[in-house]
Amino acid sequence: MKWTELTILVVAFTLVTVMGFAASRWRRADDPEHLDEWGLGGRDFGSWLSWFLIGGDFYTAYTFVSVPALLFATGAAGFFPLPYSIIVYPMVLLVLPRLWEVARRHGHVTTADFVRARHGSGTLALLVALTGIVATMPYIALQLVGIQAVLKATGVHGEWPIVIAFAVLAAYTYRSGLRAPALIAFVKDALIFVVVLAAVIYVPMRLGGWDAVFDAADRKYAGTPGTADGTVLGASAGLGYSTLALGSAAALFLYPHSVTGVLAAGDRGAVRRTTAALPAYSLLLGLLALLGYMAIAAGVQPMTSDGRPDPNTVVPLLYDKMFPNWFAGIAFTAIGVSALVPAAIMSIAAANLFTRNVYKEYLRRDASPAAEARAARVTSLTVKAGAVAVIVLLDPQFSIDLQLIGGVIVLQTLPSVLLGLCSRAPHRWALIAGWTAGMASGLWMLYVTPAVEAATGRVVHAHWGGAQFALDRLGLSTGLTVYAGVLAVLVNLAVTFLLTPVMRRVGVPDGEDLTAPDPAPVAHPLPR
Repeated sequence: MKWTELTILVVAFTLVTVMGFAASRWRRADDPEHLDEWGLGGRDFGSWLSWFLIGGDFYTAYTFVSVPALLFATGAAGFFPLPYSIIVYPMVLLVLPRLWEVARRHGHVTTADFVRARHGSGTLALLVALTGIVATMPYIALQLVGIQAVLKATGVHGEWPIVIAFAVLAAYTYRSGLRAPALIAFVKDALIFVVVLAAVIYVPMRLGGWDAVFDAADRKYAGTPGTADGTVLGASAGLGYSTLALGSAAALFLYPHSVTGVLAAGDRGAVRRTTAALPAYSLLLGLLALLGYMAIAAGVQPMTSDGRPDPNTVVPLLYDKMFPNWFAGIAFTAIGVSALVPAAIMSIAAANLFTRNVYKEYLRRDASPAAEARAARVTSLTVKAGAVAVIVLLDPQFSIDLQLIGGVIVLQTLPSVLLGLCSRAPHRWALIAGWTAGMASGLWMLYVTPAVEAATGRVVHAHWGGAQFALDRLGLSTGLTVYAGVLAVLVNLAVTFLLTPVMRRVGVPDGEDLTAPDPAPVAHPLPR
């Protein structure tokens, strides 16, 4: 047991918990029992707060643990989040201010609210809501993996510490809503910047410079029998890499928690300024990824879990090996808080979807704002329990696969949301058929994809092993892979555009657009 690191971690977690409960009194509204207050923080966050909150969605255990773990095990393929984080910002700068404007004008809390009003279809809105909830589960589960990795590095094993951590998280999220992660996000991002910059400056100096770091990575990958790893992408990996980056970029702001951070902004200008400044996070992302190579050069050996190496532990073990105990404790705190803050936002976003688009739409249409807020609080507790079930049922090779699997699912809402922001050309029933086809094909591709060790080529288990779909399963004589989410959404779009003219030709009525701006009042001349 590493008592110094564990003590710092427990003390910091206690302070964060106090902040979480205190957030219920921060910027408190006159009517706190309202879904806008609990689930969107009152819709009055400024540019700085929105920047930290949305950035908190990005810098999670996914970036701090899973991305370096992927680089440690496979090499250059793990850099895909860097290009996708660059691709995504021009996209969101064009569409998010528009989404915020429509949502503010019509009181929408979720993307499913927008879809319901834009396409005039309760069924389509229900599908979008359920898709968002299901896609969020693996993402929350990934945060759980990050906390597990930190606890393992301190010598704490078993499930009870995770249960306690998530119980406390559930408690202050239940009480304070979105204000809790928004307040804690300041602390989280400050810790991340300090810990990452310290590592990229100090660790290479101790290891003999960046040349030594990359040389060690080259030697490791050259000594493995597999061909899928290396510091340079292989010729057959280009398609899988590029589609993974493109698909992840398209999925990023379809996730409910990303939209929740945007809709919490106080004005359109805050949304534009926030999205314009978000690329500053991309620099830190590239530095974070390099921690995987540093762990190789430092001779870090991942801890074993269920008889096989657990690459998620390499970053905590790197800090433990290269830094004094007290600083390793701060690094463990940064990783732990990086898991708790987004997990809170994600559970709130999923709760908003259930409350507005399932509970109020189908179970209790006359629910008051206070009843909506109570239902959302209870749902946020259930979502966290569902994330634990995802870990048990899927057991992927890399924790990052949890997020990639969620991306395949959430991408099926792209036609309804993104096309809906641009036009109403697709027919609502064509969108429903497209969603069905895309979801069915995406889940099939995920199911038949095995988990294969990059270093050895050994199949770990036959199903739900990742999101890179082998094209030879479609009868093509090739060793290429492609991100399953991209293929599935192409199927979705094809069905949508093929069926739209058919639906209109046979006279199937389309839904009413309730998002169109009210017509300007007619000016009547004053009587003479």
